[in-house]
Amino acid sequence: MKRIKVYQRFLIWRLKNIGQRQFIMLLSALIGLGVGLAAVIIKNLVHFIQLLLTNELYKPYNYLYFITPVIGILITVLFIKYINKRPVGHGIPSVLYAISKNNGVIRRHNLYSSVITSAITVGFGGSVGLEGPTVATGAAIGSNLGRYFRMNYTQTILLLGCASCGAMAAIFKAPIAAIVFALEVIMLDLTLASLVPLLIASLTAALTSYLFLGQNVLYAFEIREPFHMNQIPLYIFLGILAGFISVYFTRMYVYITGMFEKIRGIYLKLLIGGLTLGFLIFLIPSLYGEGYEPINSCLNGNYSYLFENTLYERFSGSVIAIIIILFFIITFKVVATSVTFGSGGIGGIFAPSLFIGSNLGLFFAKLINLFGIDISESNFALVGMAGLIAGVIHAPLTAIFLIAEITGGYELFFPLMIVSTISFATVRVFTPNSVYTIQLAKRGELLTHDKDHNVLLLMKIDDLIETDFHPVSPDATLGDLVKVIKKAHRNIFPVVDRKGIFYGIVKMDDIRHIMFDPAMYQQTYVRDLMFMPQYTISIDEPMEEVAGKFQISNRYNIAVLDSGKYLGFVSRARVFSAYREMLKRISRE
Repeated sequence: MKRIKVYQRFLIWRLKNIGQRQFIMLLSALIGLGVGLAAVIIKNLVHFIQLLLTNELYKPYNYLYFITPVIGILITVLFIKYINKRPVGHGIPSVLYAISKNNGVIRRHNLYSSVITSAITVGFGGSVGLEGPTVATGAAIGSNLGRYFRMNYTQTILLLGCASCGAMAAIFKAPIAAIVFALEVIMLDLTLASLVPLLIASLTAALTSYLFLGQNVLYAFEIREPFHMNQIPLYIFLGILAGFISVYFTRMYVYITGMFEKIRGIYLKLLIGGLTLGFLIFLIPSLYGEGYEPINSCLNGNYSYLFENTLYERFSGSVIAIIIILFFIITFKVVATSVTFGSGGIGGIFAPSLFIGSNLGLFFAKLINLFGIDISESNFALVGMAGLIAGVIHAPLTAIFLIAEITGGYELFFPLMIVSTISFATVRVFTPNSVYTIQLAKRGELLTHDKDHNVLLLMKIDDLIETDFHPVSPDATLGDLVKVIKKAHRNIFPVVDRKGIFYGIVKMDDIRHIMFDPAMYQQTYVRDLMFMPQYTISIDEPMEEVAGKFQISNRYNIAVLDSGKYLGFVSRARVFSAYREMLKRISRE
């Protein structure tokens, strides 16, 4: 009781002494610090686990590769089932869902559950990244701070954006790209009120990461050959190729995770996925974990990671062998990532995209050089990373700034722009939604930069149903109906049986000519007067479709059904009024 009083006094004191914008800035700094520490913890946990396993794993033909991913995913699954006792969302998609369908509310367990599960998954060899779980952790910090300090919807979403921005800044040490990410992927509207908190969160998180992890860029890259104009056609071709690989990534990911969803039993999923992942890592050891070391080797023109501890190490001097292995890495990294997720692992998509992109760029450059054209393999490996981020995440601006920041490769800004733009344009032809948003879009739960769409998406049919209509039975007589009309103040009467099944409606205008004729009362039945309206609304129908039905039908009231059962009506006036209120709510600063 005493704690509640102190809490209430603090809220009152804060409202009197600290302005809302100033308080948002303070919270954004606090969020940046918290998410920066989360990034440091998750990075060090993975490093610690891998350090424990290093001595045993990094040996030629090591059959432990079959076992360690299974162990990691098993520990993750057991933690989720018996300790956490709640599902742990897959990073960024769970944040997007919270924004679009859950009023920005993220459960408190996400403050720690994503960190623990992703560290175990990646540390034991799961072929995924850490950026998604870090974003989920940061978003949980922002969401719970918003709830604790009684923030409205708009302010809570801004805090989630700050947290996501801070997470990217901390994990990649890329504060500028992090802000672009918040605007492009999290789809936060850029206003003057939101820009300053984003900057504060990004800066605080990045400085926290620098303090504990050092100030070096994530990937040490040295430009040995500048950009040449005559290479533009090659960069365009690489962009197209990156777009097609991104399509392959998205569709393969959706297909494999969909197959795992059909498997009943978490332990069967674990066994199938874990052993598949272990087999892939045994054949191609560079698929183990995030893959940051192979990416660095790739950017520095070092091919040793392709052959270390493999069955084909003796072919390390063959250019053809290098090209073939790169092809298999590009092909099977997607499979390794998908089975990691499908079998119960927790992680992110960014790192696999960077890994595939660097290997794609190297593969492309190696192939071109094989035909006697001399181009920089390192430059194309770097630019390929941007191409895959732009294509897989559907975020070309994030790709350009992220790769430039994490590598220091600003001198290749033109190639980064060319490849990212072409890749994004190519992938949009085949897949209009990214890996993050494809499932949300299918369910009609995806927020976009279209404010009208977002307002309708945030509205819920449950809140709009009107139940003051008087239902009548299809077996009732006209006389029974007239008795109902006497006490009703509506001119529409739903026809419903004893089980609640909706049969149609009776409109007063349609029976006015006989309702005052007593001779018709006992010989005329409701089932002869009713009709089934052309349009009805399902309880789980998106509000955008509901609005469309009102526009097409010109009806003022449409019945709402749940599996054929009558629930009530939604009126055009109620929808319009709720739309205006929601528009005010999300536009309020």
